[in-house]
Amino acid sequence: MNERIPADIAETTFDAIIIGAGINGASVARDAAMRGLKVLLLDKGDLASGTTSWSTRLIHGGLRYLEHGELGLVRESLRERERLFRLAPHLVRPLPLLIPIYERARRGLLTIRAGMLAYDLLSFDKSLEHHQMLSRDEALRRAPGLNPVGLRGAALYYDAQVEYAERLVVENALSAREHGALVFTYARVERLIQEGNTVRGVEFADVLEGGAYTAHGTIVVNVAGPWVDLMLGQLGVESSRLIGGTKGSHLVVEPFAGAPADALYVEASADGRPFFIIPWNNLYLVGTTDRRFDAELDHVEADESEIDYLLSETNRVIPSAQLTRSAIAYTYSGVRPLAYSASGAEKSITRRHFVHDHAPQLEGFLSIVGGKLTTYRHLAEQTVDLLFRKLNRKSPLCPTTGAPLPGAVGDDAAEDFRKFSERFTSESTLPHAVNERLLRIYGTRASVILELIAAQPALAEIFCPETGAVGAEVLMSFQNEMALTLQDCLLRRTMVGMNATAGLGADEAAASVARKHLHWTEERAAREVAAYREYIRRFHPRAL
Repeated sequence: MNERIPADIAETTFDAIIIGAGINGASVARDAAMRGLKVLLLDKGDLASGTTSWSTRLIHGGLRYLEHGELGLVRESLRERERLFRLAPHLVRPLPLLIPIYERARRGLLTIRAGMLAYDLLSFDKSLEHHQMLSRDEALRRAPGLNPVGLRGAALYYDAQVEYAERLVVENALSAREHGALVFTYARVERLIQEGNTVRGVEFADVLEGGAYTAHGTIVVNVAGPWVDLMLGQLGVESSRLIGGTKGSHLVVEPFAGAPADALYVEASADGRPFFIIPWNNLYLVGTTDRRFDAELDHVEADESEIDYLLSETNRVIPSAQLTRSAIAYTYSGVRPLAYSASGAEKSITRRHFVHDHAPQLEGFLSIVGGKLTTYRHLAEQTVDLLFRKLNRKSPLCPTTGAPLPGAVGDDAAEDFRKFSERFTSESTLPHAVNERLLRIYGTRASVILELIAAQPALAEIFCPETGAVGAEVLMSFQNEMALTLQDCLLRRTMVGMNATAGLGADEAAASVARKHLHWTEERAAREVAAYREYIRRFHPRAL
């Protein structure tokens, strides 16, 4: 046994055991804990180490869902987008998007204009500006790199970006823990504990340090994302297929000739599917693809045809780009946990989420199907409402509608964060660019970085020159944010692994910080760096 998981955990009966610590699992755990339930959150990997990390990093209303008549989903998404501006202003920011409209495109000027009007109508309570229709010349002034051939005009509208979706998960998990939830990563659930057709808990293993554990609970919630069906099979739960995931791949490239200042939302010529070219993390994010996927979920990579597709479409829209394979810093891919559909085009599969109750065949067991990054909070609210009904208890009002995440504070989180930022930069002795970075990633939790540096000034040293990340961030990730491996630290806490070199070089520097300040042995440091580099091979990083 080890210290991080209590040896007597089997003596506690949890109201809810949540399997899966992506954005949905972490937010369900947070909501449930804030409403007073006794919660255990488990994941076989790290926080946000699955689908959440491989999104297009948008908080959006789903403009294209209008084509499929999913008005309710669009309205829900727009409402939740507005909430996230208030609850996580350090992580979620407005993003202007330009839709160029070309001759002979599937979606013409009238179609786009109608969609924009409907979008504005459904977001009647938004704080963002309304859309604008631009002439051809106005569009080229806004984005000079656009291909002018056949360009008729453009639509300009506003959605939002969560630059680091991983941080959204981390803060939900931190909040869950602050409200009493137990959160264990690298804890693989292996068996359900049952009495007849009623679930009584789970057995799980410590993936990193070994050891088997039993946890008793009244309700178990399977929030494993695209792994939902695999989890059902592994646990011996009989069920029809729930997940029919599709694969989405992205390219990450450095700024290029003709690169737009605004995000572009473009119709691909090859298949008519919209894709994005988005300024992100001082780089550009190009994606995504949408293909049915039934292969190995633990190792998803962009394939050659996807890379060719995204390069070709980007070069068509921005001819001066002339992007080749050598321009790609790295790629990433993931599988959307969509509801299973035996037939039909990938784009027509609904993006709505469902809470599947396995009763009466199996009492006390739920599975979450689908879910968008944008609507994670509402999915959690609905799930926890159901938990209270299943527990035959009266539910308090959902607190997450107004409670900011840990990186934001106050009743007016956006204004309070602005004031905090001004105070932080005036008090910090770190370079301005470093201060800006810390605020963008950690929000008000950036104050912990300054506290660590005050105690140990050597931690102010920058360990990643490309990003300006400082040594104190390594300590914070392990001591304050539940990181257990170098991969956790670089890819899902400090975000250094998302730089143009995919964290190479910075990995050794971060391991050196851990040796000095976290007492890692030389052997562990070398092992962690080797494991990190083996993992990121799936990104096809140019620097490796």
